[in-house]
Amino acid sequence: MNSEQPLLSGVNLHKQFKMRRSASSSTGVLTALDGIDLCIARGETIGIAGESGCGKSTLGKILAGLIKPDNGEVLYQGSAINGLSPESFSMFRRSTQMIFQDPFSSLNPRMRIGDIIAEPCVISGKGTSSDRRSTVESIMALVGLTPEHYNRFPHEFSGGQRQRIGIARALAASPSTIIADEPVSSLDISIQAQIINLLQAMKTEYKLSLVVISHDLSVLRHLCDRVSIMYLGIIVESAPVSKLFQQCLHPYTEALIAAIPKISAGKQHSRSILKDDLPSPMAIPAGCRFHTRCSYAKDICRKEVPPLEEKHNGHYAACHFSDLIFQ
Repeated sequence: MNSEQPLLSGVNLHKQFKMRRSASSSTGVLTALDGIDLCIARGETIGIAGESGCGKSTLGKILAGLIKPDNGEVLYQGSAINGLSPESFSMFRRSTQMIFQDPFSSLNPRMRIGDIIAEPCVISGKGTSSDRRSTVESIMALVGLTPEHYNRFPHEFSGGQRQRIGIARALAASPSTIIADEPVSSLDISIQAQIINLLQAMKTEYKLSLVVISHDLSVLRHLCDRVSIMYLGIIVESAPVSKLFQQCLHPYTEALIAAIPKISAGKQHSRSILKDDLPSPMAIPAGCRFHTRCSYAKDICRKEVPPLEEKHNGHYAACHFSDLIFQ
């Protein structure tokens, strides 16, 4: 990790949501985040992985300043964003943009594409109308759209094209960080590689930091410098991507990696399959949160919460037995 001050970081982030009471939760409280720490250095690409319901999207929205944590702080260049002046917070919001998961619902159907992409410039007061038109057309060309698309509406585009529009809108604000929430999950396989390659090209072109949220570890392996694995509101493992795939240190990560489809003519190795469903975030298990699905679990796992510890240089895991299991 870069030793300089992080560009963006989350410190001890907590977030709960009030829900209807149910048989599984008498309190009606859904715990989305439960003490998350995360740092993003300049020029770094961080991946956040985990199953649906683990809190990934909530973390992304909090880092982008779209929702507030119940406790903890988001720091932008070392300063807590909740203490920024209105002018400084506006600068933070321009510099930290988000690409949303669903390209079909994240674009205003009543706005033309050129106006959608130009909206961040209009909000921030950047340039004249003619300047903005020129800027938007330049960005459109970079993401594979043409000037002829400028006056069309979202319904006239495919899912892949709409995601390109979302990327262009994020770039229009001249950000330093882009948070991409499942940027390819709703797209056909044939289009996913195009969007991944586009994100990589835009990172290089604009010298961006990226936070890529995905349930697909194969996407993060291709894109990221580091990956953090989330489970029921906490990070259970975090490591440089090469170390994570060479030797993971948490049973949950092992199961996620084993679930990646592989093409091989040889003998298939035995695969670690997750048993049972993800527990409800309204009824989080005691002890290690993963023990209800872990084939290695022992009595201590049901009683004591394993801390997230640095097991090797830059490689963190929250498992009582990682040193024994993953020798």
